Amino acid sequence: MARRRVQLPPVKIGVLGLGTVGCGTLNVLARNRDEIARRAGRNIEVVAASARDLDKQRPIDTQGIRLTTDPFSVVDDPSIEIVVELIGGTDPARELVMRALDNGKDVVTANKALIALHGNEVFARAQAQGLTVAFEAAVAGGIPVIKTLREALAGNAVEWLAGIINGTCNYMLTAMSERSADFAEVLAEAQALGYAEADPSFDIDGIDAAHKLTILASIAFGIPLQFDKVHVEGIRNITLDDVRYAEALGYRIKHLGFAKRAAAGIELRVHPTLVPRRVMLAHVNGVMNGILIRGDAVGPMLLSGAGAGADPTASSVVADIVDVVRALTVDPNNRVPHLAFRADSLSEAPILPMADVESAYYLRLSAVDQPGVLADITRILADLRISIEAIRQPEAADGDATVSIIILTHRVGEAAMNAAVERIARLSGIGANITRIRMEEFA
Repeated sequence: MARRRVQLPPVKIGVLGLGTVGCGTLNVLARNRDEIARRAGRNIEVVAASARDLDKQRPIDTQGIRLTTDPFSVVDDPSIEIVVELIGGTDPARELVMRALDNGKDVVTANKALIALHGNEVFARAQAQGLTVAFEAAVAGGIPVIKTLREALAGNAVEWLAGIINGTCNYMLTAMSERSADFAEVLAEAQALGYAEADPSFDIDGIDAAHKLTILASIAFGIPLQFDKVHVEGIRNITLDDVRYAEALGYRIKHLGFAKRAAAGIELRVHPTLVPRRVMLAHVNGVMNGILIRGDAVGPMLLSGAGAGADPTASSVVADIVDVVRALTVDPNNRVPHLAFRADSLSEAPILPMADVESAYYLRLSAVDQPGVLADITRILADLRISIEAIRQPEAADGDATVSIIILTHRVGEAAMNAAVERIARLSGIGANITRIRMEEFA
């Protein structure tokens, strides 16, 4: 005789923030209500939501939901079991999440800054309370990269990962490549389309990508979250000439977050990178995100998809809600650890200073068109034991007294390259700005 299933009461949730992702989450929960209940084993009911402006027109049905401008009233509501934090930033998000945990509520968040900067503290509080903080949507929108690293690749030692994890930068670099548009033009276009803010520095200076890399590296290597140790560079100095020269040499410029397990420690770096066109990551274009992961057992694998947007990000938020609902009847000690490894088993492997990191390099410099200049440059590189892979000298425009020199090097330590750039810059006849972009072959 079939066992009779006990009908459990609905799980009640509260949502903090009704912006793009908040509205997307409510719409997905409503649109797929029956399918989600079948997967979770219980109905999920949104009973309260907070927003700064309750009069704003939104593409959602809020009938039956208590709306408030006070997010703390949602966090303090005793009927709510799960708080979904979609405010963003760290203030007041951190206080709200900590208070939710103190009130015995599980948390789902899409807040990469909160996790990258305060995740160690948040997860410790959750563990002490026997609660879950789920954060799949904090990295790469709808791409399930956190679940992949934390669960699907649990049998692998992750060797390295490289991610296009900021859609704004990827859109801009793609537009520069495909339409020969300069940086200022594509930035204005990205702002007009809503891909970049009026102040775009959070995206184009690499901070957003660094938050996300911090999270991915922690899960991949079992280390504490250490945002302050990430080397961060943005794309402000990438010119249309750089994009063209890279293409001519068989590369595309991508803004990558790169994490690697090295003998002496862990590399954590965010910067523009020349990626060979033969590598799948070079073909992730527009606002799409892509993360290339190499595990010792699975080999290289690419996850690619929409890294932002209402429905893609809501997909990850709702998946986390379903996971938490499933876990409400599970012994807290048997839940998947927040950072994949048990809290008392996190590694103390050091984060390598950037001076100790090795990479190949693309150098572009401007020089007076006269004999001996190139010889002086190659002599400096030779003195510092920097091996040259290729040199290109595009023709100067008519009447132009300077020429561009493009140099590709083999892998070398960052400290040696710093010294080389400093010495080359002191040569007479060399322009003040020397462009340096790291190269990765992903062999």
